[in-house]
Amino acid sequence: MAQGIAGKVAAITGAASGIGLECAKALITSGARVVLIDRAEDALKAACSELGPNAIPLVVDLTVPSSVANMMPAILEKTGQLDIFHANAGSYVGGEIIDGDPDAWDRMLNLNINAVFRSVHAVLPHMVERKTGDIIVTSSIAGVVPVVWEPIYTASKHAVQAFVHTVRRQVVKHSIRVGAVLPGPVVTALISDWPKDKLEAELAAGGLIEPVEVAEAVMFMLTRPRNVTIRDLVILPQANDL
Repeated sequence: MAQGIAGKVAAITGAASGIGLECAKALITSGARVVLIDRAEDALKAACSELGPNAIPLVVDLTVPSSVANMMPAILEKTGQLDIFHANAGSYVGGEIIDGDPDAWDRMLNLNINAVFRSVHAVLPHMVERKTGDIIVTSSIAGVVPVVWEPIYTASKHAVQAFVHTVRRQVVKHSIRVGAVLPGPVVTALISDWPKDKLEAELAAGGLIEPVEVAEAVMFMLTRPRNVTIRDLVILPQANDL
């Protein structure tokens, strides 16, 4: 029997747009209250205004440790509990390694790896105390397939996969589920630096998926019976050759 979402509280990072926003919409439609977390304050307020009273904005800069440290107390102040945490925020850098900018790599690695680790660490004590919870991490097909045109991004998502698999085994004794959704290329701001000809070719060939399709996969993960964990859910466009 599928698990219900109504009455639960979720928090999603990177929720002002893209996958995070679509996941927030899906959860709210299913009866959850959702704390939308992002550093883009104006976009966050606009999104929550559109989604209604069950959408709660929370401005957090995940690259600043002190901001992350304040995240969970703010969530509990606004909602009183947390049932679902979706570590979704991330960034993308691709291209030839010889032409890369190590400073840009550092910024991406901080968000894709350190911010995920810190934010999950922040929410775990509450879930452990309650002996229940779901943690979803937005990973990537690059976390299991080395993608030749994005070596640093691929490395970041391999780190995420290792984290998900090990933390899941640590916290299963507390009835907390941990899993990753691993999309292929999604039509979001993350691929805005793709070469124009590559982007147009992929769109024409059906090689990209929409954020709402990832949100549907996340909802599938969250609604499995409590004795079932979807550890990794890969979602690819039909035309993808990875």
